[in-house]
Amino acid sequence: MDSIYVLGHRNPDTDSIVSAMAYAALNNALGENNYIAGRIGHLNTETSFLLDRFGFKPPLYIRSVRTQVSDIDYDTPPALGEGVPVSHAWKVLQDQGTRLSALPITHEDGTLSGLITTGNIAEKDMESLSNPTVQSVPVFNLLGALEGHILNAPQDEFDEITGEVVLALSGSRQSFHKDNIVLCGNDSQTAEKAIAAGASCIIFCQSDAAENYRNLSCGTCLIVTPFDAYRAVRLLFQSVPVGRIASKEDLVYFHLSDYLDDVRDTVLKSRFRSYPVLNEEEKVVGTLSRYHLLKPRRKKIVLVDHNELAQAVPGLDQAEIVGIIDHHRLADVQTGKPVFFRNEPIGSTTSIVASMYQEHGLLPSPNLAGLMAAAIISDTVLFKSPTCTQQDRILAERLARHAEVDLEDLGKAIFTRGVSFDKPAAELIRGDMKEFHLGSHALAISQITCVETAPLIKRLQEIVDALEYCRIENHYEIMMLMITNVLKEGTELVFAGDPEIIRSAFGVDKIRHHHVFLPHVLSRKKQIVPALSQIWG
Repeated sequence: MDSIYVLGHRNPDTDSIVSAMAYAALNNALGENNYIAGRIGHLNTETSFLLDRFGFKPPLYIRSVRTQVSDIDYDTPPALGEGVPVSHAWKVLQDQGTRLSALPITHEDGTLSGLITTGNIAEKDMESLSNPTVQSVPVFNLLGALEGHILNAPQDEFDEITGEVVLALSGSRQSFHKDNIVLCGNDSQTAEKAIAAGASCIIFCQSDAAENYRNLSCGTCLIVTPFDAYRAVRLLFQSVPVGRIASKEDLVYFHLSDYLDDVRDTVLKSRFRSYPVLNEEEKVVGTLSRYHLLKPRRKKIVLVDHNELAQAVPGLDQAEIVGIIDHHRLADVQTGKPVFFRNEPIGSTTSIVASMYQEHGLLPSPNLAGLMAAAIISDTVLFKSPTCTQQDRILAERLARHAEVDLEDLGKAIFTRGVSFDKPAAELIRGDMKEFHLGSHALAISQITCVETAPLIKRLQEIVDALEYCRIENHYEIMMLMITNVLKEGTELVFAGDPEIIRSAFGVDKIRHHHVFLPHVLSRKKQIVPALSQIWG
């Protein structure tokens, strides 16, 4: 079964990470076994702290869901060693039928050495007509191709055979020399002449006379084969190691991780019919051809905690969305066919997933239950956010009882240890940043939730400069950082852009140095975005 990746939004917060993990765990527990929780950004300090506290490793980091070579049904023909005879390569190609025109040749460690094609073999075969010589053919290869055996010495006495191939049939008056490889039949006189001349090798073809030379002590390698001379001479040339005739220069190959649109561009510019496929260890795992690129499988994706393209994983247009679970406004993600969709006006996506556990009569593990309770606390700002519902609180309390944790203590730990005030301003604002498009207006809103805002306010100028840089770089109309104080139940709003936008949206007059305090404002999606939507509606 194809894997289904469960992914939250970019610059993930705790709710995004945990809802993905919990939803994947739920489906796997129900017998699907192919759901993989992922993330498309680095973990913030809060999420890292919570994962460590409850004993979980970070989800798989996924940079893009563009279709890759690993997503297609590429061919997996045998990869042949360099020393295999050409005859074996030809047999393998014939066994594969018309589907394959090439085979990868590998070093002993499985890495790519070259590519053998039917064209390579045909070229070598035609070359043997004008140049009937073989160079340093291993005796093992020769015996294997001829299905023969050595008559006059232990098999390990002769290592390689080199020489000009001479076909000496009955009645032949040819003369021989030491660099000849002589093929003969029952003509003992021809064999005697070749031995006397010190021929490199004599091959007895369907010969009854061959037994007369068994155990003969001489420097000539004597081989007997059941094949007739005309067939034996073809097999002789096909005993050459395949690595010698394989194409090795200017090879075009791809890796499993290569993106298919990049592969298409390369294939269109090249003249080859088959391309080796390598894994991350540079070992050959298969071959691909042009027809493999026509209908690739798309990665299957479930989106959690978002349904907006600007917040989604790169390459989403090449993936297949099979589900969406969210608690935000409906945005611009489109699907090609009906999918599972669950959107609720609730404080946390993890609460939705917790409800799904309940509906299936299933409890998460105690550690996962504790992590889910923490995610609900984080996203509802310890139940003080206007997005929080009674259902969030009920679910969090139920999960906390199962995990044997105290919600108040957990909340204090989250909001006191979730922020590193010494991080560079640019890193702080990108930690939990979401991009929005309201009509023709593009903007981004970051949020830091803590119990002490003074250390950040002291760095106001640095933060404003970082916001302005990010605004210009990404062509936002306005860029904001919400520094939300859990104890004060309000937000220090720092922004870059036109102050008039803030005045109009929030009805404030006293704005000092791109900074204003907004009492009772805790939620990005329920208080900040709707206020901006009103003036840009």
